[in-house]
Amino acid sequence: MSSVTATATGVAAPTLRRPSVSSISTGSTASDGPISPAGNGAASAAAAPAATSQPDAASYPGQKRSLAGIALRAFCLGAALMAGVFGAIVLILLPRMWTPTMEADESGGLASMLAPLWRLPFFLAALSTFHFLEFWITARYNTQATSVESFLLTANWPAYAIAHLAAFAECFLRYTVLRRAPSVASVASFLPLPLPSRTAVMLAGLALVAVGQAVRTAAMVQAGRSFNHMIQHKRAASHALVTDGIYAWLRHPSYFGFFWWALGTQLVLGNVVCLLGYTAVLWRFFSVRIRHEEQLLVRFFGDDYVQYRKRVGTKIPFV
Repeated sequence: MSSVTATATGVAAPTLRRPSVSSISTGSTASDGPISPAGNGAASAAAAPAATSQPDAASYPGQKRSLAGIALRAFCLGAALMAGVFGAIVLILLPRMWTPTMEADESGGLASMLAPLWRLPFFLAALSTFHFLEFWITARYNTQATSVESFLLTANWPAYAIAHLAAFAECFLRYTVLRRAPSVASVASFLPLPLPSRTAVMLAGLALVAVGQAVRTAAMVQAGRSFNHMIQHKRAASHALVTDGIYAWLRHPSYFGFFWWALGTQLVLGNVVCLLGYTAVLWRFFSVRIRHEEQLLVRFFGDDYVQYRKRVGTKIPFV
């Protein structure tokens, strides 16, 4: 994911042959004698065989760049995004739409119980946006490396899916079944330390989600063909050491973006267990990955990368 470790290793863009327009003679030949009943004096049309367009073999269903697979994933992500945005808006506005005849019961009312669950469709919308942009940015700026896998929907499967399902489950339980249980904030109130309010934590999470997504997307755009989702072990001609722009401020900005984006989603959801779990797992993952990746970068770029590494940090704690 670093701008300097990637190379366009995807299937090369196919060269499609356009059908050639056949040259057909439609004129008539003059005849000095009687017109032949068979030919009626017309010249035979000599039509060259039309060249058929051959699609890239990798674009067929089930292949690496399956057009059907790309279309299906894009449709599902779009539907999930719309469902997430609509669901979040409805749940946020639900208490205001609640009619006076539907009075709150002693537990705070159904509306007040459902309203905090806007976090779940928000998380769905954030995930959909992230995965769509992973594919679209790759397709736009590094076309040759694009494949169905560029959506990253099955990356680190099934651990990735389990982590997100756990986040959904914890948030749902926190605001439904366990809504009366003592919160982390109430327990921590006994500590002699000032703690941020739930609203402040949520706003901080929203900011991290927005900043993390923006940084990762900007890193992919700037790196262009030097960005790849897979670590490259051989230097290609398209490899370039990018040290300007966002890379002048952050080393491995795409990793920075995802790390803080993921933690931000857990702050918005109000998850405690998953926040700790995400932090531990992602820190371990990026720590190992960056260490391995930078060994290759030093081999590719020598002292140039060593000096760059000294100047610029990752902004991921202790990495």
